[in-house]
Amino acid sequence: MASMRDIKRRKNSIASTGQITRAMKLVSTVKLQRAKSSAQANKFYFNLMFSTMQDIMASSEEMNHPYLKEQETDGKRTSAVILITSNRGLAGGYNNAVSKHVLEQLADENVKIYAIGRKGAEYMEHHGVSILKNDSDVINAPLYKDAMMITSDLLERFSSGEISRIYLAYTEFVNTVTHEPKLMQLLPVAPMTDEEIAEHQNKNPMNYDGEEMEMLSSLIPQYMASLIYGGMLSSVASENAARMQAMDNATSNAEEMIEHLELAYNRARQSSITQELTEIIGGADAINS
Repeated sequence: MASMRDIKRRKNSIASTGQITRAMKLVSTVKLQRAKSSAQANKFYFNLMFSTMQDIMASSEEMNHPYLKEQETDGKRTSAVILITSNRGLAGGYNNAVSKHVLEQLADENVKIYAIGRKGAEYMEHHGVSILKNDSDVINAPLYKDAMMITSDLLERFSSGEISRIYLAYTEFVNTVTHEPKLMQLLPVAPMTDEEIAEHQNKNPMNYDGEEMEMLSSLIPQYMASLIYGGMLSSVASENAARMQAMDNATSNAEEMIEHLELAYNRARQSSITQELTEIIGGADAINS
């Protein structure tokens, strides 16, 4: 059995850790409220932009735009994945979940990572995946202009044939306790099934102001930037929710451990008192005899 001194020292250490995790939970809760509001406000635009692109694809037949074709990269498909994670840990399985999802879904492709978040970059480097570029600082305070910058960089690489596909990997914020890793193909714009085409064609006809090629050259960069920006906002909200949950669990575990240590300390103290009484009684009996 551990001594009372050891138990007390461990109890104080856990109590100190509990104070830290409790403070981190409160900080994450405050950050979550702001991030949640931003993510939810942008979600409508995110879905509308995706739906609009689907309507355009369904309403336009046999379009021959470079952004709609898979680029050849020396005969081998090379996919760039915009991987959105965080720069900090202590968020449960948040970072590993989306990174693992990418490796599972694109196991047969040559993948290069455009990292937004150090944790994702570290995970991929550990698994032998090459990093195309690391813009981790962007996730600290996501802005639409950052998404436009990333879009411009990747479109240049796509047009030059350096990469043949572009994916977006992020964590969708559903609610405070539910966050789902997502992988979306941004370029070439994924073809629709016959059922999806029929569904979109049943809507009001799509009217264009100008030529289709010019319209797509203008719209697709905005489409990509909007989805990337929406993915960053959703990921930040998911990160803070995951960290709040992780810190809440850590605080609860610390409190449980302290309770167990209190019992262990009381047992050790009772055992020590009993032993002292036994020694006193034994000494008194020896003197009287």
